[in-house]
Amino acid sequence: QVQLVESGGGLVQPGGSLRLSCTASGFVFRIVAMGWYRQAPGKQRELVAVITSGGTTNYADSVKGRFSISRDNAKKTVYLEMSSLESEDTAVYYCHIVTGTTWGKGTLVTVSS
Repeated sequence: QVQLVESGGGLVQPGGSLRLSCTASGFVFRIVAMGWYRQAPGKQRELVAVITSGGTTNYADSVKGRFSISRDNAKKTVYLEMSSLESEDTAVYYCHIVTGTTWGKGTLVTVSS
């Protein structure tokens, strides 16, 4: 079955950086678009970044210039490089097949001094 396992979250100071990873299994990874989403406390889940099977990327306005999504099809892994982190980036981050229904457990990112 489809499995998505996120990792790399943690506590970081404002202005810091983190790299999230999501390892996938149970489907043909290289042919699907993948996205990173986040859900902050008390807020709805929102799309952060998307990468197509061909490598085209798109970002939410709030993270443009600070976050970078990439993928390694050989490793069946999608990454989210986050820099210049702000307190507003605090959330649980999830990866997701853009056209799918399965969600992983997510990884918590806390930006705080």
